[in-house]
Amino acid sequence: MSFPVLLYHEIRESAMHHPGQTSPIEVRQDYKDQLPAPLFVTLEQFAEQMEYLAANNYHTLTLAEIKAYYYDNAVLPEKSVLLTFDDCYQSIGLYAYPILKKHRFHAVAFVVTGWLNAQPKPFTPDHSVCMTQEELSELTDVFEYANHSHSFHTRQDIKISRMMTAQDQELIADLKTCSEHSLISAKDVFAYPFGLYTEQNINLLRESGVRLAFTCEQGQNDSTTDPLLLRRNLIPYMMDMETFRRVVG
Repeated sequence: MSFPVLLYHEIRESAMHHPGQTSPIEVRQDYKDQLPAPLFVTLEQFAEQMEYLAANNYHTLTLAEIKAYYYDNAVLPEKSVLLTFDDCYQSIGLYAYPILKKHRFHAVAFVVTGWLNAQPKPFTPDHSVCMTQEELSELTDVFEYANHSHSFHTRQDIKISRMMTAQDQELIADLKTCSEHSLISAKDVFAYPFGLYTEQNINLLRESGVRLAFTCEQGQNDSTTDPLLLRRNLIPYMMDMETFRRVVG
C-alpha cells in the first residue's frame, strides 16, 4: 500500500493569475521574499482536481491515520491521499476551504506560527498574505494544523535554510514555541521549511519526539519510507489533469 501527499501553497482565480510574476509575501515577522509562480494553481484547476478525487472515491487522510500506519501497523483505506497546504495564505480560507468542505475532505496546513498576522487584512490577489490565528481557527472542520517552524522559515540561498545551520538548542526552542501554540493540533508533525534539511536536523527531530516530517521530494510513500522523510508532490499551475491523475495513482 502506498499513498501520495499533495502540496499546495496558493490559489488564484484564473483571471487574477499571472504566471510570469512572483508574489510578494506579507507576514507578521520581518521577512522579505517572493512566492514563485510554480507555487500557485488556479481556482479552476483546484476545483477540477478535487472533483476528480471525489468522483473517484479517494479518501483524504488525517495525520492520525498516517501515524497509525507507520507506528501501529494500521492499514490505510484504499485510494488514500493526504492534502497539504504550506504557509497559510489567504487563499486557503477563501478558495480551498469551501471546495474541501463541499466534498467533505480533510486537509493539513503547515503553520509558520511567527508569520501569523495580528489583524485580518483585505484579500490582495497580487500579494501572498498570511492569515491570522482567529481566521484559521474558523477552518478546523476541514483543516488540522501542524508545525512549519516559528521563526526558521528563512534561508541564505536556494540550498541552505536557517534550520540547516542552526544550533541544536535553537531548533529545539523553536520547535517548542511552535508546538505550544494553541492553533497547532498535530504537535509531533513537522514540514521542513523550503523542503531543506540535514541529517542532523532529522536526528534532532526524531529525538525531540517528532513522529512525521514532510519533505518536498516527489513520489509515493509506503511502509519502507522513513516517516521523517515523507515525500510530497508539488501541484503547480502548469500541471495538466493527466499528470495529476498519475500523481495520485
